[in-house]
Amino acid sequence: MFMGMENSEINILAVDDEPDLLELVSYTLRTEGFAVLTASGGEEAMGIIRKKHLDLVVLDLMLPGMHGTEICKAIRANPATSALPVIMLTARGEDADKIIGLELGADDYMTKPFNPRELVARVKALLRRSGIPEKPAGNVIKAGDLEIDRDEYRVSRAGRAIELSPTEYRLLVFLVERSGKVYNRDQLLDWVWKGESYVEPRTVDVHIRRLRMQIEDEPSRPRYILTRRGVGYYFGGSE
Repeated sequence: MFMGMENSEINILAVDDEPDLLELVSYTLRTEGFAVLTASGGEEAMGIIRKKHLDLVVLDLMLPGMHGTEICKAIRANPATSALPVIMLTARGEDADKIIGLELGADDYMTKPFNPRELVARVKALLRRSGIPEKPAGNVIKAGDLEIDRDEYRVSRAGRAIELSPTEYRLLVFLVERSGKVYNRDQLLDWVWKGESYVEPRTVDVHIRRLRMQIEDEPSRPRYILTRRGVGYYFGGSE
């Protein structure tokens, strides 16, 4: 499986109730080319996590309303976000806090104050471990006998050209680049349709069905665009 992704397509949520530190984290990551969303409280953070496509969360432990540990547990408990990488921040340096954060599912841990360059290094390392390249690897995506040329906006399978609508093309590229990750209707609408008005969640089902008609040998028994029942859709290669 070949995947390529620009930094600008990598979405990071930074959560902290200290405005100066939140601005520092946001500025530091944006200067590296990442798209950064911010939240200053637990409930606000959970709203973003439920609605937006995210590739990583930088999460403060001590938050008003909803504690960082609760957010981490909620992320891990939801099948749609269970694999979402989390770096936990705290002002306290005791080993007990670090252990609690890691036991709750955090992938990494940093104590405030921290060096911004170290944060960037840890973010990039965690993205690599999660299978998300930090730089583009080319403009052709290959998955089995499926090939997507992003320069020419062309899709082919086993050398046969496949005609897709612009929306079908965006949907396919989004899922292929994030192979194996499951996205619900709202997440796909947010990313692929980019907030277009009057688009119903069932629109996603219609486009998935059309896409399967184009790229699958047996649309009723798909190999590429798969369904995780009760959760959403994902690209499964040639399962």
